[in-house]
Amino acid sequence: MSKPTLTQVFKSVLAAVIGVQSDANRKKDFEQGSLSTYIIAGLIFMVFFVAAIIFIVSIVTGA
Repeated sequence: MSKPTLTQVFKSVLAAVIGVQSDANRKKDFEQGSLSTYIIAGLIFMVFFVAAIIFIVSIVTGA
């Protein structure tokens, strides 16, 4: 079993966040990847997502 690459981890996190992660990919993630890797990738994604939302709202509202 090879460990997933950084790109594969972020693709998997993105698919899981938007709800299109297939059952086969989810099982593969749990078998091959480490939990801490996916947690860290998820947290990084959420920080960037929240920052992007705050940025967009501040531009739209002119604040």
